[in-house]
Amino acid sequence: MSYVGPDFDAPEPRRTWRGPLRIAAAALVPAALLGWLVYEAVAATGGGPAPRSGPPAAAPAGDGTASPSGGGAAGPGSLRGKVVLVDPGHNPGNFRHTAEINRPVDIGSHHKECDTTGTATNAGYTEARFTLDVARRLRALLERQGATVKFTQDGDRPWGPCVDERARIGNAAHADAAVSVHADGAPQGDRGFHVILPAPLHQGSADTRPIVGPSRALGTRIRDGFTHATGSPLSNYQGHGTGLVVRGDLGGLNLSTVPKVFIECGNMRDSSDAALLTNGAWRQKAAQGISEGIVSFLHE
Repeated sequence: MSYVGPDFDAPEPRRTWRGPLRIAAAALVPAALLGWLVYEAVAATGGGPAPRSGPPAAAPAGDGTASPSGGGAAGPGSLRGKVVLVDPGHNPGNFRHTAEINRPVDIGSHHKECDTTGTATNAGYTEARFTLDVARRLRALLERQGATVKFTQDGDRPWGPCVDERARIGNAAHADAAVSVHADGAPQGDRGFHVILPAPLHQGSADTRPIVGPSRALGTRIRDGFTHATGSPLSNYQGHGTGLVVRGDLGGLNLSTVPKVFIECGNMRDSSDAALLTNGAWRQKAAQGISEGIVSFLHE
């Protein structure tokens, strides 16, 4: 309630502005319409900002992961038609079959035992368990991209196979790439991973000369992919800081007729490396790194 006291003048009659406001509004409507039409026309031709009539457009689909070689992400089905041989080193049952795995076989340059039990961490986690786990993870990644993956063993045989048979399995599959997964058993303090390449060899039943070049390319890509995915250091005791080692005493390489490498993913006898090798999340990264290298090689 308002109060008018004796010291205030009475209020003047209220003036009405309806008439002038109606005239002004009538004049403004055509002007506003004309302005909007000009705005739409300019935006449509790219001469100004787009009308904010909806949410921004979605970004293109894709994981955005680039390969170590800079070739871009590999999509599902990108390896269709490719065959990859994955060789999980050793066998969890080898220790029960010492007579069988100690039998000498011809590896081209000389004779060597059929296989070994492999190494283990100080706490008893075996190399054979490690290699089989990483190999299975690797298979899933490669098959997701359309590759046909062959195994030398999948825990489905009591021991072996021997190293010469492992090579023959990859040869018979006409693999486009082959990798043997291992972990090392060096002294404490020896850390990091390295990739083993076949030496040039033409002796007996071995002739690696056709695969030396492609195998080095494959090994280099796997080294780079493994570094990218795991962040693990290159070996401080093998390869002189390159992460690459050439050997002519491994039957799995000597007898291969397809591009093939070994990867020693770390040293199981070193406590720092063992902490990684026994970690499931890290083993997934290891599989991812090997996969990146193989994909990069096969896309060359």
